[in-house]
Amino acid sequence: MTLSFDGRVIVPVADPDDAERTAATLAPKIEPTGTAVVVYVVEKAGGGIDKASVEQREGYAERIFERARGPLEAADVTVETEILYGTDVVETIFDGAIDRDADAVAFVPRQSNRLVELLTGDVARKLVRNAEIPVVALPQDGE
Repeated sequence: MTLSFDGRVIVPVADPDDAERTAATLAPKIEPTGTAVVVYVVEKAGGGIDKASVEQREGYAERIFERARGPLEAADVTVETEILYGTDVVETIFDGAIDRDADAVAFVPRQSNRLVELLTGDVARKLVRNAEIPVVALPQDGE
């Protein structure tokens, strides 16, 4: 099945490796007329103490965005980046998508430990279940 995006696509990423892997998977599927909005969500503690300072999180996000830009820009895709802040990652992604008038959310599910999923919840599963706009889970290259 061939899938291509020519609109505005929100691309949530969690870390530098995830950003590069997701961008490399998405790059051949997004038209040069499309825009990839790469987002990193800083999960706020909701009244508790945050794990890292805002400056540390912003620096980490910039490293993530650099890794995502490479494959997308090499495919002549317009890339925008944004740090989103919220107490619920999935809700924050959808709020960001709606605020940016996105046509879809596209991501590559990360390999995860089932025990960790049970204890913390699976963001990928919540993205699909709580979809407010089309959500596309892209297979990793080679899968």
